[in-house]
Amino acid sequence: MQLAARSKGPARGGGAKLFDDEFLKKLEYLLIVSKKIFAGRLRAERRTKKTGAGIEFADHRDYTAGDDFRYIDWNIYGRMDKLLLRLFEEEEDLSIYLLVDASKSMTIGEPPKFHYALKLAAALCYVGLSNLDRVSIAPFSDDLGERLPPARGKGRIFKVFDFLGKIEPHGVTKLGPSMTKFVHQTHRRGMAVLISDFYDPAGFEEGINVLRYNKYEPFVIQLYDEKEANPALFGDLTLIDCETGEQKEVTISHRLLEEYKREHERYCHELEEFCTRRAVPFFRTHTGVPFDELVLRIFRQGGFLK
Repeated sequence: MQLAARSKGPARGGGAKLFDDEFLKKLEYLLIVSKKIFAGRLRAERRTKKTGAGIEFADHRDYTAGDDFRYIDWNIYGRMDKLLLRLFEEEEDLSIYLLVDASKSMTIGEPPKFHYALKLAAALCYVGLSNLDRVSIAPFSDDLGERLPPARGKGRIFKVFDFLGKIEPHGVTKLGPSMTKFVHQTHRRGMAVLISDFYDPAGFEEGINVLRYNKYEPFVIQLYDEKEANPALFGDLTLIDCETGEQKEVTISHRLLEEYKREHERYCHELEEFCTRRAVPFFRTHTGVPFDELVLRIFRQGGFLK
């Protein structure tokens, strides 16, 4: 199916303006490249399996009253005079949950980190939908926002655009409570793609661990703006917290600026090390990198499409 842009009304979050004809062409290109990169790999590698009435034999168990006679292994009964039931592996579609940080800190930058996150979420969503995986989207900040219900098939991408375009950034980043609410509301396990700057005063550990301990597969993507990592500030200034509105008078010297840069890099490195030690796929990028280049890097390094 060839994608074509549709006219939309104004979006509160300004996201709808991002999904123009040029963006749609990039989505089609990314889909083609993803299929080439992973050509020859079995789709079964990307699916979860459970014991049921599928095709591939898994094991036997004792027959109990009420079981389906069709699955009795009559060969074993003839040899051993025992009623055993044949069990098979049943495939389930992979569920992909795109969890997008919609806190106020994501509005920083040029382009804003939030707009970058929307494009990234839309691209990953399109590839997942095209692969007939079940894809859902949920924004979060200090709480989990209204989510887009799971769907599959790339024709659903326009509903994705509509949904993403209406998200309004607000609040502060609280990964732990947001992810706790997510797992309590979501009973089907799957891949949980976290797209955020991870500027949570309480840290990133709780949010990622909540997903891990509840048998989800976290996939971490950290976004930042170059001016956040290397701010061009000096002298007496009033700093305003973009999420809380708190103001603080500071005098920024070259020494203080260097300490800030080291601290920012240390925090980012801690997040990467945390994910690496726990075998959680991790990607970090600044918003100056075109989103499609990041998507291609994700595909080539593996983790999203297994």
